[in-house]
Amino acid sequence: MFDNPELIKLVFGRLTLESFPLHEPILVATFIVVALGGIALVGALTYFRLWGYLWREWFTTVDHKRIGIMYMILGIVMLLRGFADAIMIRLQQAMAFNGSEGYLNAHHFDQVFTAHGVIMIFFVAMPLVTGLMNFVVPLQIGARDVSFPFLNNFSFWMTTAGAVLVMMSLFVGEFAKTGWLAYPPLSGIGYSPDPGMDYYIWALQIAGVGTLLSGVNLLATIVKMRAPGMTMMKLPIFTWTALCTNVLIVAAFPVLTAVLALLTLDRYIGTNFFTNDFGGNPMMYVNLIWIWGHPEVYILILPAFGIFSEVTSTFSRKRLFGYTSMVYATVVITILAYLVWLHHFFTMGSGASVNSFFGITTMIISIPTGAKIFNWLFTMYRGRIRFELPMMWTIAFMLTFVIGGMTGVLLAVPPADFVLHNSLFLVAHFHNVIIGGVLFGLFAGIYYWFPKAFGFRLDPFWGKMSFWFWVVGFYFAFMPLYILGLMGVTRRLRTFEDPSLQIWFTIAGFGAFLVAIGILSFLIQIFVSIRNRESLRDLTGDPWDGRTLEWSTASPPPAYNFAFTPVIHDLDSWYDMKKRGYKRPEKGFRAIHMPSNTGSGVILSGLSLVFGFAMIWYIWWLAAVSFVALLAWSIGHTFNYKRDFHISTDEVVASENARTELLATGLK
Repeated sequence: MFDNPELIKLVFGRLTLESFPLHEPILVATFIVVALGGIALVGALTYFRLWGYLWREWFTTVDHKRIGIMYMILGIVMLLRGFADAIMIRLQQAMAFNGSEGYLNAHHFDQVFTAHGVIMIFFVAMPLVTGLMNFVVPLQIGARDVSFPFLNNFSFWMTTAGAVLVMMSLFVGEFAKTGWLAYPPLSGIGYSPDPGMDYYIWALQIAGVGTLLSGVNLLATIVKMRAPGMTMMKLPIFTWTALCTNVLIVAAFPVLTAVLALLTLDRYIGTNFFTNDFGGNPMMYVNLIWIWGHPEVYILILPAFGIFSEVTSTFSRKRLFGYTSMVYATVVITILAYLVWLHHFFTMGSGASVNSFFGITTMIISIPTGAKIFNWLFTMYRGRIRFELPMMWTIAFMLTFVIGGMTGVLLAVPPADFVLHNSLFLVAHFHNVIIGGVLFGLFAGIYYWFPKAFGFRLDPFWGKMSFWFWVVGFYFAFMPLYILGLMGVTRRLRTFEDPSLQIWFTIAGFGAFLVAIGILSFLIQIFVSIRNRESLRDLTGDPWDGRTLEWSTASPPPAYNFAFTPVIHDLDSWYDMKKRGYKRPEKGFRAIHMPSNTGSGVILSGLSLVFGFAMIWYIWWLAAVSFVALLAWSIGHTFNYKRDFHISTDEVVASENARTELLATGLK
């Protein structure tokens, strides 16, 4: 067999021994570390006999709360990989002066900055945002689960499969070298014939399916499964932002799917949608990718705005100022998100009229965002503010995001953008709003809802360590890039000739090092908190005295969320219940119908992973087999009617009585 090149090609496609980067010492060392860590993890899980528990209770779960937690874990794990790439970029740019080539060659450097962008957006920010929405939204609207529980499980595992495919590119083949948006003609088969671009396409297509289905699921949940009395204008503001986010997901992600499908056709069968030959046009790709890409920015930031609204109200001990204006501002941002995409490429030559329109719409979209900032400030005004960790992250966001917003308005002016567009000023602005807005918001949300998810708080000392290293490190890392951008330094450069620039890159590298300590402090905090969880349990009931419905359940909530479907009378539903003297009913419990766990999500995503890998390496027989298996299992799953179970009345009564006893002894 191995003496027949044609047979080898038929079986393995273009996968050869040369596809394994054994000549790259950095990758070999990384592979050894990852392999040893994986072996240790598998060994520990086997030794403690946890595989069965994980499969039954987590991997196959359709409980929205556990799926939300798994999304969060995926996002944190991928943060470590994405930030490792960022450290490599900063170290390379700080070293590559005075004739030095640094430690990364051009081939590897281009892969690193492409992987950094892809991972941070698609596999860090998106899973963290989706995880919080999954966990919180059904609890906030009084639902027992999402509309389509199995689809929720499937969505998570498809996102995970996409992340695994990206990670595989580190050790089998290579990743794309095109930048995270993969503009043609660089991403075409002529300039990128290697499998790296195909890893990019199939990882995003597979993960995109999960994101789109999750958006459909949460959208249906919010529209159709609200508790009695919860009208649209009584929705918690986080649920409103989740609603608008999922409208954007459902509208925008099919565009991403379509544009990647067209690029796939260009690469695989020689069509010319995005070439200059035979009537194609690369600028069509740029328009399409940004018609997805700019709403994507708001897909990430809107849930963060919702988190800040919840946190500000809770820790100011006041009702949110301007609830109605907050809702309208969120809806206006959702609509305007589709009218600003061209500001990402003012320099394409569209002309003064087109550039003026998109410049004006970009400035207009800053108005509802500014209104939100003022509403949060007015909520804090004369409030009894408690500077707990969620509130600290919120205040850091307000200061940092305003800087990013001002620089964004500057970039919205086409003449200024012509000067700054391809400079490090743009990199600083983007990170200013994504880190200072999205990531700071996600940390606020993690600290705010962690006691609800697990029944104990995160250790405050290590949390404050993480906070200060993150915030100070952020300013050290990205303020120098503003200066370098104004000096005319372009982005994506590996080496530099002007030695006067090195000090700024060194400061930025120092900032990245501080952020690394912040991430390490966060991991230590989780470890310490789990070890000391008994001492970190809240002794007063509601750990933050939250105002919305999710705080009315036990911490952590039972599988069924609510023994009785709540009836809503006021915007601040839990605060209203307490004010009315809410007491748990002593009778009237009924058996609760809940969906049972299923392994189909894991199996379908595994088959999708195999299909994507086969398409990347041109292993056509494996692609055909996995695709047929994917269809067969999907059809077979639809005939599986034995998916539901009932929690008996006795079980509900026992659970609620146990909760009452805990509350009576002061434990939540």
